[in-house]
Amino acid sequence: MKTAISIPDEIFKKAEKTAKKLGVSRSELYSKAVHDFVEHYGRENLTEKLDEIYSKDESLSELDPHLMALQTQSLNKEKW
Repeated sequence: MKTAISIPDEIFKKAEKTAKKLGVSRSELYSKAVHDFVEHYGRENLTEKLDEIYSKDESLSELDPHLMALQTQSLNKEKW
């Protein structure tokens, strides 16, 4: 897919230097940058959704007391 974008000259110059340094085309550099940005934004969006879910019902984030007892029993006793 071809597209045209406008970016500030300084960012363009830095992108050109980076692409040359990495030995990749400008298109590959921009494609990777956009991909990474979209992936990062998607993860943040997921975190926001989980925060919203757990803030509505705090019991959803509590550890089951029976499970907590079993986990505690599985730990080795060590002297500090």
